[in-house]
Amino acid sequence: MKLKRSNPSVTIKRLRIQGYCNYSDAQLSNLASGNRISFILCSIIVLTGVITAGIPLLSIMMLIAFLGIILPNHPFDYIYNFGIRKLIGRPKLPPRSKQIKFACTIATVWLAGTITLFYIGFFLAGYIFGGILFLMAFTVSTTDICIPSLLYNFMYKIKV
Repeated sequence: MKLKRSNPSVTIKRLRIQGYCNYSDAQLSNLASGNRISFILCSIIVLTGVITAGIPLLSIMMLIAFLGIILPNHPFDYIYNFGIRKLIGRPKLPPRSKQIKFACTIATVWLAGTITLFYIGFFLAGYIFGGILFLMAFTVSTTDICIPSLLYNFMYKIKV
């Protein structure tokens, strides 16, 4: 079975929904794969933390998500910008948009909730709560559909 690649114009539209409106289609095409790296790494760490009910790992992920709010770029973007992109010949990722910072805010709070559920022994609720967070991160990792960005745009009446 052959995997179907997403339509570049759909990817570009989804990146614009994520707040990258001031870039040309060509620039967004060049940034698309690098933009996903942070989401992929976050998905893997969250999934591992949820499966193991690992409070220390989820706490580290919560710190990473929080840093995604206050730093110009997501922490994993720095790994991409100063290493990976040079190996694959891609441009530097720009600072994260307000929409992605909003997504990091939601992730930080969501991770705090998941950690709390595991800490107080509500494991089933922790698995469900953490599993939903993983699914949201996995969705943006694989399709560029960022649910918090859609919510942000709706709340602030931003048309893309």
